[in-house]
Amino acid sequence: MDAIDILTNLDNLQAYFQPIFSADEHIVVAYEVSGKLLHDDKLINLNAFAFDEEVPEEYRVEVEQRILHIALGQLVDQPKNFDIYLPCNANLLVLDYGEGFFDIIKQYIPEEELSRIVIVISEHNFKGDFHQLNNIVRYFKTYGIKIAINQLGSESHLDYIQMLAPNILKVNIEQLSYESWGAQNDLFTSLSSSARKIGANMLFEGIDTVHQLQFAWKNSGRYYQGKYLAEAGTGLIPRNQLKKSFKDRCRQFIATEKRILEENYKALKELQVNLEKKVQAIKSSSEEVEDLLKLAEELSEYSFRLYICDEEGFQTSPNIVRTDSHWEVEEDAINKNWSWRPYFLKTIIKMRNDQSGVFSDIYSDIQTGEMIRTFSVPINENEYMFIDISYDYLFKKNIFR
Repeated sequence: MDAIDILTNLDNLQAYFQPIFSADEHIVVAYEVSGKLLHDDKLINLNAFAFDEEVPEEYRVEVEQRILHIALGQLVDQPKNFDIYLPCNANLLVLDYGEGFFDIIKQYIPEEELSRIVIVISEHNFKGDFHQLNNIVRYFKTYGIKIAINQLGSESHLDYIQMLAPNILKVNIEQLSYESWGAQNDLFTSLSSSARKIGANMLFEGIDTVHQLQFAWKNSGRYYQGKYLAEAGTGLIPRNQLKKSFKDRCRQFIATEKRILEENYKALKELQVNLEKKVQAIKSSSEEVEDLLKLAEELSEYSFRLYICDEEGFQTSPNIVRTDSHWEVEEDAINKNWSWRPYFLKTIIKMRNDQSGVFSDIYSDIQTGEMIRTFSVPINENEYMFIDISYDYLFKKNIFR
């Protein structure tokens, strides 16, 4: 359907509202607005129309604002116990510094209720002056309006997102399958970390299956949206419509996660005990390379590399590295400093005070590119041993967390 057909049929434009559910209350806490056009007994989704650059800007603005009028007009007499998500094209928003968009909102929503409004924009396809967009966003925020950034992914600019300081980060997981969870973990861990740093909540949309809902829950999602929960419709639904079933699903997720965490804890505790026993039995130091080689042989089931550092992060021993089935000595690693690594000094302080070993989080090894964990343990007053646990062992014991 081309732009002229859309513009000449705006009388058939309908507003649709998709419920957004919360993880803490399991109820509908918001609706996201969209527009659909009834044409020849077919519903044409207009979500992409505002971003079609082959259509003149003024036509796209007209359609976007018409949807806004219709939707807000329908919500005026509804209860005030939910937020209203209003998507817009940031490139169109800046044409008049957001005045046209804001004026329509104020026609229907009194100033004391503007905190219910969430303006949804995408930063990665914005082509204008970002400082101008930021000024508009800051102006909206002075009225209590919230900002959501959508279409987050590998193309997102986290520095721009931090500048906008959104209240909500919106992630679409419609294409995410159960089999691809592992491959996506780094991206979602990064997004979740960014959300915590800027004080934003995560909203997962495109939830079409129970596995996607579980993934959203597992990755710090506070808000959920998708066909699995409720389709977009021309009316609103009861707030508690899914409360019981949502709560039951959540309990299943909790039970599964607790079981996995319990197994993970026991496996790591068992590994820690074994590693500490072997380290203490040989009592190696950075000066005794033969003892380090002997220890490496004892650790062949678990590790592919070990070395010793002082508390400032300077390596005092060579690397003892397994190549195929043989352990080799890498003398050129001596005196390298690793204090720049994330959490290195924090780990040293913890070991020095607790006098026990510490496991790192899983990370990608610089040399091998494999996902590994490092076990660190004090061996005397001034030195600490670092034992890199192989991917094969982590995989076999399922201790990637």
